Amino acid sequence: MTIYSLIAMKRTLFGTDGIRGELNKEPMIASTILKLGQAAAKVLTKKNKKHRYKIIIGKDTRASGYIFEYALTSGLCSMGVDVYQVGPMPTPAVAHLVRSFAADAAIMISASHNPAGDNGIKFFSNDGYKLPDEVEAEIEKHFFENNFEAAHISVDKIGKAYKIEDARGRYIEFVKASIKNRSLKGFKIVLDCSNGAAYKVAPLIFQELGADVIILNNNPDGLNINKNCGSQHPEVIIEAVKKHKADVGIALDGDADRVIMVDEKGEIVDGDKLLSIIAVHFKNKNKLDKNTVVTTVMANAGFDESMKNHNIQVVRTKVGDRYLLEEMQKNGFTLGGEQSGHVILGKHISTGDGTLTALHILSIMVQTNKQLSKLAACMETYPQILINVPVKKKQPVSQCKEITKAIQEAEKDFNGRILVRYSGTQDLCRIMVEGKDKKQITALANTIKKAVEKEIGK
Repeated sequence: MTIYSLIAMKRTLFGTDGIRGELNKEPMIASTILKLGQAAAKVLTKKNKKHRYKIIIGKDTRASGYIFEYALTSGLCSMGVDVYQVGPMPTPAVAHLVRSFAADAAIMISASHNPAGDNGIKFFSNDGYKLPDEVEAEIEKHFFENNFEAAHISVDKIGKAYKIEDARGRYIEFVKASIKNRSLKGFKIVLDCSNGAAYKVAPLIFQELGADVIILNNNPDGLNINKNCGSQHPEVIIEAVKKHKADVGIALDGDADRVIMVDEKGEIVDGDKLLSIIAVHFKNKNKLDKNTVVTTVMANAGFDESMKNHNIQVVRTKVGDRYLLEEMQKNGFTLGGEQSGHVILGKHISTGDGTLTALHILSIMVQTNKQLSKLAACMETYPQILINVPVKKKQPVSQCKEITKAIQEAEKDFNGRILVRYSGTQDLCRIMVEGKDKKQITALANTIKKAVEKEIGK
């Protein structure tokens, strides 16, 4: 499909988390991504004519990363931008490195927790935050108008590409310094790298701080990222923690911006509980800015109860770390997170960071001399059923008669929460039902699932 047929089909590139899609299908086609690089260069460089523009490019371990790394590099260099390639690195590392290298912007090539056949593009500005909506919209405008002519860039003005060899060490030292290089001697940790972007840096971070680290899934082959491993498959880390009698398990996702942990008993400690532990600890240390934590509508009701018990205020947003960040930036909050394991420690970094989060949890364990199970007891989790239904279209739920009817029937005489929404990155309808009676919420969720499948399911 050409760029011109793409215009007729769909005049948008950016979703809630950058650009995502299946390999070799629009928009994740080499020629399209090359043009994206040109359009981005045109927009990002227009305010700065006094020095050569410098953009960092990182990627996860997908085989298709090479395609898009060089496509972006070609597009950017053709427009006079210098490119600094840092290779496979976690998304939060790229967000940090844009500041460490005093670069003008950064790009991460990743589809996060999605399978290897998908890929995506995320842009970061020079402060490490994702590009504002209006900048993404301007890039889209130039892209669809084919408005990125490079003929005026003479040979002496084209950009150059460099490979940066010390980027990994910079990120490792930054993460360790966030807990003041506190020793982890005596800890036995199982670490699942999801065959993803953190397969080199994460093991080194915990090992250099003295932990005994049992490493799983750190042999990426370009196709096995997130495959039956990592935060999407916590059963792997649960089994390993029990087998090795470890103190804690840490499961990252493909680009290492999220983490799920497992306590010494083999119980999952999800993003809600991780956020609760950190919020309570910060509160006790008088380090919780504005006495507030930010989470999303997906957070378990038990999270609100836990925060209420500790006199901590909660602000909820739509699902997605960009909405968390917007709320945090707008109101000066420095701690936020999602049930999925995105935790944003705003005093340290501008995006979710699974490795950094896990390290801070371990630091809290050291400071309090408590096992993870004891810390996680600060929050009681209500039963919650989550179902993903593949859909052929994302029609507004309010316009789907069968689904709306099923939700209304489910809400009758039900003392709990029902949330039906679409994934921002995949063709999925996500159904969440939460309440005290697991049998009841399971039945209600399955009833809504059948309605979704009937009306818009694939």
